[in-house]
Amino acid sequence: MAKHHDNGQISFRIDAAAFPGDYGRMANDTNLLVASHVAVQNDLARIMGRYAIGELSEDMQPLPGEKAAFSDTMSQVKLNLSAMNHEIKHLAQSAANGDFTARGDVERFQFDFRIMVESLNHLMSTADGNLQSLSSLLQSIAAGDLTARMSGEFRGVFAQMRDDANATASQLAQIVGNIQQSAVSINSAASEIAAGNQDLSQRTEQQAANLEETAASMEELTSTVKQNAESAREANQLAIGAACVASQGGEVVSKVVQTMTGIEASSKKIADIISVIDGIAFQTNILALNAAVEAARAGEQGRGFAVVASEVRTLAQRSSGAAKEIKGLIDDSVQRVAEGSALVHSAGKTMGDVVASVQRVTDIMSEISAASQEQSAGIEQVNQTITHMDEATQQNAALVEEATAAARSMEEQAVQLTDAVAIFKIDARQTSQAQTRAAAPVAHLLNKVRSA
Repeated sequence: MAKHHDNGQISFRIDAAAFPGDYGRMANDTNLLVASHVAVQNDLARIMGRYAIGELSEDMQPLPGEKAAFSDTMSQVKLNLSAMNHEIKHLAQSAANGDFTARGDVERFQFDFRIMVESLNHLMSTADGNLQSLSSLLQSIAAGDLTARMSGEFRGVFAQMRDDANATASQLAQIVGNIQQSAVSINSAASEIAAGNQDLSQRTEQQAANLEETAASMEELTSTVKQNAESAREANQLAIGAACVASQGGEVVSKVVQTMTGIEASSKKIADIISVIDGIAFQTNILALNAAVEAARAGEQGRGFAVVASEVRTLAQRSSGAAKEIKGLIDDSVQRVAEGSALVHSAGKTMGDVVASVQRVTDIMSEISAASQEQSAGIEQVNQTITHMDEATQQNAALVEEATAAARSMEEQAVQLTDAVAIFKIDARQTSQAQTRAAAPVAHLLNKVRSA
């Protein structure tokens, strides 16, 4: 049995039935003794297994006699593990609550447990110191001192935290420096913008007033031009009517010329006929004279014929005289008709010139009317354009007023921003760099405002 137990087979038992009498009882008692020791060992192993996984709620039942050393040792193990667990929980809870000033009680432990607590205390101290440095930096930043930096020996993530915090402070100092200088520049620019906008507003108002007067003048000019266009249109209509009348007069004069030409031709024919009649009367007179001579020669037989010849001669003379008078009248009429015809021809030519002139006047009046209409339309467009310009100028004036108000508001906000960032303290070199960077865009802005 001892050999089996030495080999680890602690469940082995002596077969008591194989031994008679007292040997059997001895074997049975030995089995009971071994079972008792094995039970203690199993209980120790089970409880140690629970402690090994962090289950410290179970206690080992107190053992009697010398076995009490096992239960007492297990109680001390539990006590030490519980104390260590308490210290770890205490430090972890303090760290979770942000209190890195808590420390473990190293006097309660020995050996590795003591080293473990000391290591935890060193961890808390290191974290506390690093966080205190960070807190000091943040307090300085909160107080407006952007020149503060974290210094000292840091390792690992704390070194990274130091570098990040210092970089953040430097970047913040640069930003605040830029803001300070930009606020000053913006304040100055806003003042100049507001002044420029005020001047621009006055000029815009003056321009609006001038445009309003121009619009009123253009309105009057538009009305006048429309009136002129209407008058030109009416004159054109009258000229067209006059051209029609002149054309009709030209036609009438042309007909009169034709009539006078016919009268002149008829008068010439009548004069020719009268000349023929006068010639006939002259021949009759000669014939009558010859007849009288012949009648005188005939004596008494020719007396009656002589009387007739005398009467014929008298009639011929009277006819000749009448023909001469008629010819004189006809000649006078022909002369007058010729003069009238010449006058009518002259009147016809003059009437033609009048018709041409009236037609030219009509054409000119048409051109004047068309030009007046175009001028009226152009003036109307100019008037509308000026009206739109007036409206746009009024809107621009309103926008300038709004821009002036916005510039004043920006000036006030820039003052507030300047006051807000004035609490920060930054390095003089960063201030100089910020001034250099802020100067260029602000100068450009001011130039734009001045040129507006």
